[in-house]
Amino acid sequence: MTLHGSCMCGAIAFTSDYYTAEPVLTALCHCVDCQKWTGSAFTSNVVVPRDTFKVTKGTPKYFDIAGASGKNNRHFFCGTCGSSLYGELDVMGDKTVIKAGTLDNGEASLRNKVDIEFFATKRVAYLTAVDGAKQEPQFG
Repeated sequence: MTLHGSCMCGAIAFTSDYYTAEPVLTALCHCVDCQKWTGSAFTSNVVVPRDTFKVTKGTPKYFDIAGASGKNNRHFFCGTCGSSLYGELDVMGDKTVIKAGTLDNGEASLRNKVDIEFFATKRVAYLTAVDGAKQEPQFG
């Protein structure tokens, strides 16, 4: 099965051929940058090998910001509707971090499996840890 995703307006679409079995990692991130980027309490993510990821429609815009590591985090989004799509983090040079909410066919559920929660110390007070997910105080 190929993983498919798109923005809200449909101007940007992408695929990843990696998702035939399991992604490299499913993760929630509670860092302040992810909260700001999504306008929510956290991001929900599927991490795939970068060489399996392909934009199939449109040209996303991007915004660069230094992550907690001091290295660049490039956030891609739709320039028309503003949907957050995916990220390319210099600390994960061979991976693409897809925002799960952009995924088609029910894949936003992360197949009911969250491997890890990053920046768990920044988790908003009304949320609790996901059962079975590794809890990291930072990224890495």
